[in-house]
Amino acid sequence: MAVFAFSVAPMTAGESVADQVAEAVRIVRESGLPNRTTSMFTEIEGSWDEVMPVIQRATDTIVRAGYRTSLVIKADIRPDGRTGELHGKIARVEERLSADEEETGHS
Repeated sequence: MAVFAFSVAPMTAGESVADQVAEAVRIVRESGLPNRTTSMFTEIEGSWDEVMPVIQRATDTIVRAGYRTSLVIKADIRPDGRTGELHGKIARVEERLSADEEETGHS
């Protein structure tokens, strides 16, 4: 299991790539795998065999539209098969921050 962060976008001269990126995100969401999209990346959780075809389909939708395409992928690979890390990693950091705030009295 792993959490993959990827960014795919057409390399165009125009300002906005929102339409093309929205289509790629739609493919990720339709996969049924846990996912989250932020301003910089789309994160998706699953096995290599589940996630890589989704990233490929999301990328292909932009390439098929005739655009030169930029793709960046980063992965946090868990050999122990742990799941729920898309949200679990953030929850652990927030817990530590809350504990620090309680100890110092700062919020």
